[in-house]
Amino acid sequence: MTDIRPFAPIVQRLRQAGLRPTRQRLSLAKLLFDGRDRHLTAEQLHAQAVEARVPVSLATVYNTLHQFTQAGLLREVVIEPGRSYFDTNISDHHHFFFEDDGQLQDIPGDEIALARVPTAPGGTHVSRVDVIVRVTKS
Repeated sequence: MTDIRPFAPIVQRLRQAGLRPTRQRLSLAKLLFDGRDRHLTAEQLHAQAVEARVPVSLATVYNTLHQFTQAGLLREVVIEPGRSYFDTNISDHHHFFFEDDGQLQDIPGDEIALARVPTAPGGTHVSRVDVIVRVTKS
């Protein structure tokens, strides 16, 4: 039987988010939540899992990332259709997107000021505003 104690904080985090701590979720969460803020694509996380000898398919990585996002453990940052990053920093913030190399960098939420946000369509409300500032090297 595998000793689960090294995973205890991750098990607790998953349970608090309403997710069952399966072996694959635990392994991927351990890679994701290593104590630093990160921006990863599903493909990047899959490559890290393969390197760490975690037997998981790319489809499972996508499913798990979306489950973590729905549970509030991650934020999905959509750069363009078909190109998303998953952010372990779920606080109020925005991003620089470096078009030359595809990297994201956090911008503290208080460094962006919006003069006005349009009224949401009837029956809806604004849940969050995401600002992505695209930059290239001079």
